[in-house]
Amino acid sequence: MLLLVWTPKAWHRLFLLKPPALLWTPGGEALHMRYRLMSRQGPGEASRQSQPQGPGFRTRLLITALFGAGLGGAWLAARAEKEQRRQQQRTEALRQAAVGQGDFSLLDHRGQARCKADFRGQWVLMYFGFTHCPDICPDELEKLVQVVQKLEAEPGLPPVQPIFITVDPARDTVAAMARYVQDFHPRLLGLTGSAEQVAQVSRSYRVYYSAGPKDEDQDYIVDHSIAIYLLSPDGLFTDYYGRAKSAQQIADSVRRHMAAFRSVLH
Repeated sequence: MLLLVWTPKAWHRLFLLKPPALLWTPGGEALHMRYRLMSRQGPGEASRQSQPQGPGFRTRLLITALFGAGLGGAWLAARAEKEQRRQQQRTEALRQAAVGQGDFSLLDHRGQARCKADFRGQWVLMYFGFTHCPDICPDELEKLVQVVQKLEAEPGLPPVQPIFITVDPARDTVAAMARYVQDFHPRLLGLTGSAEQVAQVSRSYRVYYSAGPKDEDQDYIVDHSIAIYLLSPDGLFTDYYGRAKSAQQIADSVRRHMAAFRSVLH
């Protein structure tokens, strides 16, 4: 049996070693050599070994990023093309429905005679209602005005003419329309006329309306269709928006129609 005697100096050197060097295995000599080899490496060499070597790693990252961007761009382009086709199909279907065909003759809230040709070259948002309407008409006209204001705030877009056509000509005279439209937008145009003239324009745009029974004060409600109509600069019926559509949704739709518009009159 061989007895090893450690001198104080040897114990001092042993405690100066790092903890990994104090692990004993059957291959103690090899472990000691491993420690010595590692101790000779500087911190810079160790960090360089842990990093990706060469330009290949950065190149792969760049290629991956470019490939992802290309896929994203292609998806967005395909989506925009699909939406444009869908909108064109909808517009064509609405045109075939023959809504808004023919002309009309009405008076605006200033007493000036107006016909459909007066609005040629302009985008028009048009709503049918009546001034005695308790809530729906004011709400829809306010929404229409919000759409106009949103589009007015975008530079480069053509102006949109807002129009309000009455379905209650017996009460909605020129003076009554003038008082009513001033509460909404300075460019909102109120149109009225005789019972026959109002019936003609309503039939043209497939607008249903019917006056209800009168109460003891001779007041009554007019039941009518609720929709905002969009006319293109060609004067053609292009789209319509029901109560469920928000001002932002309508503004987005009008903007898309403007971008896709190509006149069919030239």
